[in-house]
Amino acid sequence: MSNLYLSIGTNLGDRQSNLKTAVTLIGQRIGTVQAVSKVVETEPWGFQSPNAFLNQALQVTTDMNPVDALKVTQAIESEMGRTSKSHNSMYADRLIDIDLIFFDDQVIELPGLKIPHPLMHKRQFVLEPLSEIAPEIVHPLLHKTVREMFEEIRQQSYG
Repeated sequence: MSNLYLSIGTNLGDRQSNLKTAVTLIGQRIGTVQAVSKVVETEPWGFQSPNAFLNQALQVTTDMNPVDALKVTQAIESEMGRTSKSHNSMYADRLIDIDLIFFDDQVIELPGLKIPHPLMHKRQFVLEPLSEIAPEIVHPLLHKTVREMFEEIRQQSYG
């Protein structure tokens, strides 16, 4: 069994319900949900929108490999109404977004799949909920804990 850490977010529709549905489907199709962070509300990242996001982090134990886990998360996004990852390479509002952040301590670089998530250390909306459920996980490339990365980004945003 492997530990998979996911970041989920939504800024359209019934946001609380979207998160609950995503967590349920992840638990049914990927593995056992071991931990779910509190919900964090954040402004959109990388684009302008009047719709704030709700974000959570999950820890899931799974016997899937990372490629299959990605396929399942993309199928869940599609089933929940997400039509594309971006519009003209730009971020946009979305009903649900599910990102694979960590898969044990593996480093994976495949077309369409990079683990650890290549932008996680720049995203407070990923690090804040993840630091609640997995503060001591060490980023295998940056050699910093989730807590350290979160503290760095908090200082940048307030300093």
